[in-house]
Amino acid sequence: MSEATQKKAPARTWADLDPEDGGKKSDVPDGLWLKCPACAAMLYRKTVEENLNVCPDCQHHFRIAGDERVEQLVDTGSFEPLWENLGPLDTLKFVDRIPYADRILAEQKKTGCKDALLCGRAFIKGRGVVLAVMDNRFMMASMGSVVGEKITRCIELATKENRPFIIINASGGARMQESALSLAQMAKTSAALARLDDAGGLFISVLTDPTTGGVTASFAMLGDIILAEPKALVCFAGPRVIANTVRQELPEGFQRSEFLQEKGFVDRVVARKELRNEIARIIDFAGK
Repeated sequence: MSEATQKKAPARTWADLDPEDGGKKSDVPDGLWLKCPACAAMLYRKTVEENLNVCPDCQHHFRIAGDERVEQLVDTGSFEPLWENLGPLDTLKFVDRIPYADRILAEQKKTGCKDALLCGRAFIKGRGVVLAVMDNRFMMASMGSVVGEKITRCIELATKENRPFIIINASGGARMQESALSLAQMAKTSAALARLDDAGGLFISVLTDPTTGGVTASFAMLGDIILAEPKALVCFAGPRVIANTVRQELPEGFQRSEFLQEKGFVDRVVARKELRNEIARIIDFAGK
């Protein structure tokens, strides 16, 4: 669970009121409860965390931090992080609401990460893999030069060591503060994946909520096998943009995992608790 989520005060319920004190708020510590955005149930935070941050009532999959994702997926103690000190530069001296250089420093201080991607060697149920995990705490895991470079290095390492490459996608798209340098990562990562494919490598892409923009338009949708978490938003442009453009009512569940599976863009929708097993089965099936 991200630091920002932990600090956010939860919605209050009748259970927070003390009937012996005229209905005033009782002394309940903040952060013990949270409200499910899908079914509106009030949930005990520890119960949700023990359920891999999935709502036990409606199975809504909460967004989770990159380090949590690694912990859930890999065998205990097997993750070997790589290129942790690779950080972004403000080559364009970009300024929007605040200078990009200041934004980078603020995000690094908030998350403790240099940029929006964790990657390294790991084992998943005994199968050796190269794993990349996008961390949407850092600028919504937007794809800049560092994200593209680290993904490319992961692909090249997987090619060299003949390991399956697995990426967990969670991104708002290309990082506008890096302009064309960010867009260049689409071609860069796609070319590396083509070389992996030529070498007979295996690439498993996992789509989580949200996977959008330039990430969807490049490596996220190039997997040999594409998995998705339930009801994840997967798109290039969002549904409101599409609706305002075509001036038509969109189908129910448009751009969600299940809709994309029905249309053939996603191979399988997999609940978070089954993801480890599913990835291991795919690796075995592929003979890797």
